[in-house]
Amino acid sequence: MPIERTPEYLQGLLRELLKLPKETEWVEFKRNNANPEEIGAYISAIANSSALLGKQRGYMVWGVENDSHRVVGTRFHPSTAKHKQQELESWLLQKTAPKIHFTFHEFEFNDQPLVVLEIQAASHTPVAFDQIEYIRLGSYKKKLKDFREKERELWRVFDLIPFERLIAAEHIDAEEVLKLLDYPAYFELTEQSLPENRDLILDRLAEDDLIQRNPSGKWDVTNLGAILFARKLKSFGHLFRKSVRLILYRNNNRVETIREIEGTKGYAAGFEGLIETITTLLPENEVIGRALRKSLPMYPELAIRELVANAVIHQDFSFSGTSPMIEIFANRIEITNPGAPLVETGRFLDAPPRSRNEVMASFLRRIGICEERGSGVDKVVFQTELYQLPAPVFERTDDHTRAILFAHRAFAEMNKEDRVRACYLHCCLKFVNREEMNNTSLRERFGIEAKNSAMVSRIIRETCVSELIRLFDPDAGNKAKRYVPWWA
Repeated sequence: MPIERTPEYLQGLLRELLKLPKETEWVEFKRNNANPEEIGAYISAIANSSALLGKQRGYMVWGVENDSHRVVGTRFHPSTAKHKQQELESWLLQKTAPKIHFTFHEFEFNDQPLVVLEIQAASHTPVAFDQIEYIRLGSYKKKLKDFREKERELWRVFDLIPFERLIAAEHIDAEEVLKLLDYPAYFELTEQSLPENRDLILDRLAEDDLIQRNPSGKWDVTNLGAILFARKLKSFGHLFRKSVRLILYRNNNRVETIREIEGTKGYAAGFEGLIETITTLLPENEVIGRALRKSLPMYPELAIRELVANAVIHQDFSFSGTSPMIEIFANRIEITNPGAPLVETGRFLDAPPRSRNEVMASFLRRIGICEERGSGVDKVVFQTELYQLPAPVFERTDDHTRAILFAHRAFAEMNKEDRVRACYLHCCLKFVNREEMNNTSLRERFGIEAKNSAMVSRIIRETCVSELIRLFDPDAGNKAKRYVPWWA
């Protein structure tokens, strides 16, 4: 959902753009020229040039003479325009990669019809249209590949400015800031007393880089502030599609959906509510012990918390139109986030954590939402063993990372792949905890009686054949055999 732009706002924006002495790299004036291919190339060029100049967004304006900046009106109406039997905006988005946020605004100025195309600046990677990246040189549009120094400079900009530091809403007054952000949640989560006056509240938010002073004297809300503490993410157009999606299915496939929920709040403000909703929707296990029947959660809450936090923290925000997604099936829960993992999935448990969004990760660690030391995957594996669940799966899909927790299955119901995976992760967990994996520890992990230790020996052999674990001391006797992961 795009940011709402009132006619008054658009008229004020136009007045500011008309003050520019001439066309710049981040603004293009047109009268009626509405060639779709050319518009697409300008979207790429202006998005890249805006990033290079430190602008949050750039603009194309129809209805203004190029040289004189005289308002003459336009016959271009993007809301009804089509190209190749598609709506123009939809066609342009399809051809743009990555799919940045851009919006056409139609309004009147001095009784003349005008159009402003608002274009989000590139972030993380140059924007291409129809697989070609463009840049602006003065008022000219050029292919980026023909200007290598500009291309190198653009990549340096991406390296220097993390997503969290970019601006989500700019030039807004203090009252609007407090309407957009759930500041009481910020003070509660950071264990600070709520200040008595507005100025102190704003100062505290600014100290944590959730907002910053605009050169005009008003305020800008950073992406960090919006993504963590937005009262409604839809208030920040380019972040609306980053809401966490929660889907409950009836069976083990995606054929029949029982319920679908899309988060509305920022991640920090809405995290506890999200976990509570997931817990409510999850099925339970009935356990009978000593003549008492009791219900236990199907999955350990701590494991779910860690995996949801990881999905939020490690996502790639440069992917437009996709967000963290939690899918609950009858026999499993899948948690997916945009972006390929920065660490090999088989090394999630031991490798030092790496995040694309370290500023956000640091803040969420500070307020206790995610693991302080690292990824928390060791906790996930420990909890699944404690609950006697099949080992989790961590996998890379096309441009996404997915973690899967499985409902309880008896050892006899596990296939070879389940058992080998559980053996490998158990070995990893033991190793990072400076403990040993042997037949006894794996037997306890599966809940197998000592008399059936031969079954466990077979699993260990199969895992060794898969080259996931190895003997620590090949010369050790049968009863003294210990195992370590292949990478140890």
